[in-house]
Amino acid sequence: MGQTLPKPGLRPFLPTDTPILAAIFVAAIEGLTGDDYSEPQQEAWAAAAEDEAQFGKRLAGQLTLIATMQNSPVGFASLRGPDHIDMLYVHPSVAGQGVASMLVDALEKLAGARGAKSLTVDASDTAEVFFQKRSYVAKQRNTVTVNGEWLANTTMQKTLADAAAPGAPS
Repeated sequence: MGQTLPKPGLRPFLPTDTPILAAIFVAAIEGLTGDDYSEPQQEAWAAAAEDEAQFGKRLAGQLTLIATMQNSPVGFASLRGPDHIDMLYVHPSVAGQGVASMLVDALEKLAGARGAKSLTVDASDTAEVFFQKRSYVAKQRNTVTVNGEWLANTTMQKTLADAAAPGAPS
């Protein structure tokens, strides 16, 4: 227990990150979602990263942050529009080490600074407990078709604490 874990860092997405983020995306799905999704569901979900150009375009079109340890990417999260967390994935080797929390903290602060009053996320069954612990409230269950497979998720929402504009009367 005496070993100190390296502290994760944050940086913005660069197009050259696409291959490693695609690999993290696939590793997270394959390594972390097996209790909640079948193998065919996982394969259909992970297939979104097969077209790296399209995957990179999706990341570049959003506010995407990368978590690093010792300067290597270990996770990422993206904000679509002003108030929707689109993607949150961490490599299985760092799961449970605060990487996802750090990423979501940063997105919440950025969204609040940009005027968002709340954030929503379509949380996988695997991620639902993580978001519940962060004060996200389930709003509705969803079933989506991904590459011919049905996957369930839950739309969750959190009211941001700093939603009041600076200088606004309280």
